Amino acid sequence: MSTVDIDIKQATDDSHGGGHDEHHEHHGNFWTNYIFSYDHKVIGKQFLLTGMFWALIGVAMSVVFRLQLGFPDANLEFLRPLLGGWIDSAGKLDPNFYLALVTMHGTIMVFFVLTAGLSGTFSNYLIPLQIGARDMASGFMNMLSYWFFFLSSVVMFASLFIQTGPASGGWVIYPPLNALEQASPGSGLGMTLWLVSMALFIVSTLLGGINYIATVINLRTEGMSFTRLPLTIWAFFITAVIGLLSFPVLFSAALLLIFDRSFGTSFFLSEIYIGGEALSNVGGSAVLFQHLFWFLGHPEVYIVLLPALGITSEIVATNSRKPIFGYRAMIGSILGIAVLSFVVWAHHMFVSGMNPFLGSVFMFLTLIIAVPSAVKAFNYITTLWRGNLVFTPAMLFSIGLVSLFIVGGLTGIHLANAAIDIQLHDTYFVVAHFHLVMGASAFFGMLAGIYHWFPKMFGRMMNDKLGYVHFWLTFAGVYLIFFPMHFLGIAAFPRRYYSFTSFEPFGKFTDLNMLISVAAILTFAAQFIFIFNFFYSMFRGKIAPANPWKSNTLEWTTPRNPGHGNWPGPLPKVYRWPYDYSKPGAKDDFIPQNVPYSETKESNLPYEEELAKLEKEPKSNATKRDA
Repeated sequence: MSTVDIDIKQATDDSHGGGHDEHHEHHGNFWTNYIFSYDHKVIGKQFLLTGMFWALIGVAMSVVFRLQLGFPDANLEFLRPLLGGWIDSAGKLDPNFYLALVTMHGTIMVFFVLTAGLSGTFSNYLIPLQIGARDMASGFMNMLSYWFFFLSSVVMFASLFIQTGPASGGWVIYPPLNALEQASPGSGLGMTLWLVSMALFIVSTLLGGINYIATVINLRTEGMSFTRLPLTIWAFFITAVIGLLSFPVLFSAALLLIFDRSFGTSFFLSEIYIGGEALSNVGGSAVLFQHLFWFLGHPEVYIVLLPALGITSEIVATNSRKPIFGYRAMIGSILGIAVLSFVVWAHHMFVSGMNPFLGSVFMFLTLIIAVPSAVKAFNYITTLWRGNLVFTPAMLFSIGLVSLFIVGGLTGIHLANAAIDIQLHDTYFVVAHFHLVMGASAFFGMLAGIYHWFPKMFGRMMNDKLGYVHFWLTFAGVYLIFFPMHFLGIAAFPRRYYSFTSFEPFGKFTDLNMLISVAAILTFAAQFIFIFNFFYSMFRGKIAPANPWKSNTLEWTTPRNPGHGNWPGPLPKVYRWPYDYSKPGAKDDFIPQNVPYSETKESNLPYEEELAKLEKEPKSNATKRDA
């Protein structure tokens, strides 16, 4: 029997009550402990650090093209040491490279940061810890999932340095632009590398998703029923299911696009003329590619967003010091979002010549998905209402996520209406909408998760004061960047244009574009406060208490720096749900999941029943008890 099989059997046996007294520490060398590790906690940190690297690259790219948009007449010669030949002899940004920056920014932020960096980090790190498992179902597959992601990153990074430049046909890679090498410089080798990178990335995502699903279903500790799972685990679990069903469709689209580019097939090409000469490709459909891409593309919104919402649920309940409002409704909303996310993809295609009746069906389904989303927003607000709020940096970023989610979601109602979307399609209104509801919201969730679980990851505390400064600068900056874009979009300001100086109607928006660019630069600079805080605290931060946030979930019952196996003795048993905060009659204001009911006899009634009982008490008795 191989080492991998032994590890899986060990984890399975332990998850069903077969505890062991030894520590489960797997002693090895540097390579097996930190590079090719099977430990889910190490792999989670690997995803986190790689995602942080890509976040810096992706946001830096947005700053460069915002310089072009906000200051179109400025001399960018100072960027030549960084960008080389992509700055022309007049000190201007090369138009082809501008398109490449937009393409790579979208690809990096959506896939490498908000999918791998967010879900890969917290699904890996938290699932075994919060369900009471020794590790993932397969440590080997888990290790492979990171290294496929790393290889994907290497290929994508390499495409930045080739002579013709990286892919420049937009992150949605629509053919025929991205199917024909002669279409633009970025449609050559850069596009090929993009497709290879995404194929590797999808393999990574599928390996991870299978592991997450198998672990949650099979390795829950004794007493951890599905109705006792933290909402973080529900979010990670459903996210993995969505990814497992939707990413293979993008893989097939990318594979067929490779065939069209390299082997003369015509899946997406037909009746194409270049320089007056007709190509031999017939019978294909570029709209077919759009269907395949957006069948992944819209579920991808929730692959990015659901983990952030799950993290927010945990942090809001913990720092409100009260039970999460509507636990089962929150689970229902996650399931509703998962189902509906698969039947709304064509609202991205209202302007593609779609049959109006079919468009009305997708419009109706898109409007319906606002219902479970509104349930989540309502439940967050009611959990915060009259709570004993503790404003940690993680709590601030979670509240910021709720704010961005509501504002961005409201603009989604406009875009769901086909008649309105036709006017707003491919304008800055769309850019503002998806950056608020998906990009910034998910990014805030990721930052909230890092601040909250940093003590568990590294055994030290981050600096709260720096965290507060980081939050307020980022929160203000995000709104200054994206809120004005709604007005640009209503005025039909188109996206993806290199320069607007030659269009007289758009000249009046020069100052607004400049404001957005300045806000983008300052917001990017604010992230270095976080970077400093993160790495300084990792080595020099204050030693963290065992349970610094007084949280109920199982990860805080492990040692400060848990080894491979998480718990040194038997696995904990679960007796209650994870949101017993401030229960009447409880000794403390929180009751961890592994505390038996026999130890909390005075607070074993459901929360509502206990409140009703106290309200019926004579005032004299209540006064004596409180005293």
